[in-house]
Amino acid sequence: MTGENAGERPGLRVRKVQAAYHQVAEQLKEQIVTGALAAGTRLPNEVELARLFGVSRSTVREALRLLASQHLIDTTRGVSGGSFVSSPDAVTVAENLGGTLGLLVNAQDMTIAHLLEARLLLEPSAARLAAGRATPEALADLRRTVENTSYSEATQGFVVHWDFHTTLVSATANPLLRMMCQPINAVLRTRLHRDRVARPTWDEVDHDHLRIYEAVAARDAEAAERLTREHLHSLRPLYEQMHDDPRERSAD
Repeated sequence: MTGENAGERPGLRVRKVQAAYHQVAEQLKEQIVTGALAAGTRLPNEVELARLFGVSRSTVREALRLLASQHLIDTTRGVSGGSFVSSPDAVTVAENLGGTLGLLVNAQDMTIAHLLEARLLLEPSAARLAAGRATPEALADLRRTVENTSYSEATQGFVVHWDFHTTLVSATANPLLRMMCQPINAVLRTRLHRDRVARPTWDEVDHDHLRIYEAVAARDAEAAERLTREHLHSLRPLYEQMHDDPRERSAD
């Protein structure tokens, strides 16, 4: 008895066939990501792409729409229009990641604790780097956020306090670190309610920020890392007070 089906045959590797537009998009995406198609490069028009790939214009159009939704190309109309490889900056990428991460948090079993753990892995190390790299301008910006927090009201949300953390990471002069940290902070900001916590508690947060700034300004990398880690640990019970869980709201 053979009793053998295709899925059990040794050495047989099956790769599911994707829709034609998806295959076109994947080939173009690979060339964009690897740099074979540089930022600003104008892609061939739909007719030419259809000929090159051996597909219909409608297939090419769907592939381009997919790439545009992934912010890999920009499409403009008019005589000088067309599809161009995107030239995104770090801020734009971080904003896009923040939106996607927000959807993921709402749809999956991801908690505030998970987001805080990610911050604990990233921000203390960023503080250490900032202590060694921050320019006078970056230090002035960081100092400004510390000074501004003393005037913040509950109705302002987290804008000023989050600015401190974003500015601290930016002081590393590493745009990739900012791209990694900013989306996490953006999601937390939308999920937490600052007005649920009394002003004295925020005074403690302000004090933590001042100490971190002073360590960075003094070029004390070890203290900057340690104080940032301690500060993030102290925020966990605070976050629990402010946490706004949609699942909890639906159960009320």
